Amino acid sequence: MCGITGILLATDAASAKPLRAIAQMTTALRHRGPDGYGFWRDREAGVAFGHRRLAIVDLSEAGHQPMHSATGRYAITFNGEIYNFHDLRRELEGAGHRFRSTCDTEVLLCAIESWGLDAALKRFAGMFAFGLWDRETRTLHLARDRMGKKPLYVASTRDALVFASELKAINCFPGFCQELDLDVATTMLSRGWVPDDKCIWRGVFKLPPGSVLSVTAANFTEARSAASLLDRIRYWWSLADTATKGRADPIVGTDEELTNELDVLLRLAVRERMIADVPLGAFLSGG
Repeated sequence: MCGITGILLATDAASAKPLRAIAQMTTALRHRGPDGYGFWRDREAGVAFGHRRLAIVDLSEAGHQPMHSATGRYAITFNGEIYNFHDLRRELEGAGHRFRSTCDTEVLLCAIESWGLDAALKRFAGMFAFGLWDRETRTLHLARDRMGKKPLYVASTRDALVFASELKAINCFPGFCQELDLDVATTMLSRGWVPDDKCIWRGVFKLPPGSVLSVTAANFTEARSAASLLDRIRYWWSLADTATKGRADPIVGTDEELTNELDVLLRLAVRERMIADVPLGAFLSGG
């Protein structure tokens, strides 16, 4: 796992000084990424990203984050793994793109730059949460994987939108106040869990699984509340919709055909989740 942090200042923030908090916020997540760390700031745009790295796919400095796309349009802080990045990389290379690393983050950035964010998200097989800054449109995009395996918390303060993998990083932002949401606390005690669109602290929520939050500094400045940010969320994937489509158009075939299809899908899922392309004999026997 890795740790990600980010800040987007309101347009009327008194100064860019709050961006300095990105270092302390990122340090608070050092347990999530012992192999390295990085910061990126654009003071003029009022945005900053931080990253704590657990190096798995590419151990070299070429996989350092925050990372920028080949054209420089996008900057990203990414936590997770894109299981099918080898296949996506081969397709992108066939279209003429070249890569300087062997990491999935670079492939993710290239896919977004080539196909657009929404189209690329639908082609990613993986677990992920990321903050993406578009320099061209000056838009911050926050995205989370289909099932929400990777965490992403979003907070609204007087001066900024703040996001991080864990609440302890958000607490490091100056001006953020840990105010207990009594209604959510009651829900936690009665049900044993907190809904995705809520958090134990006021002004904070978890980005729902399969969703994207896109916001500019002007958008945030107009309505600085968690509720207004929640209204801007759009869903790129839905478990309920997938189940409904499955019921409406179920797979048809003999027991043998269905068994073979399941075997193919299981082998694909295991192969994609392995770090290197190696035989699956030790994991899935053909006998």
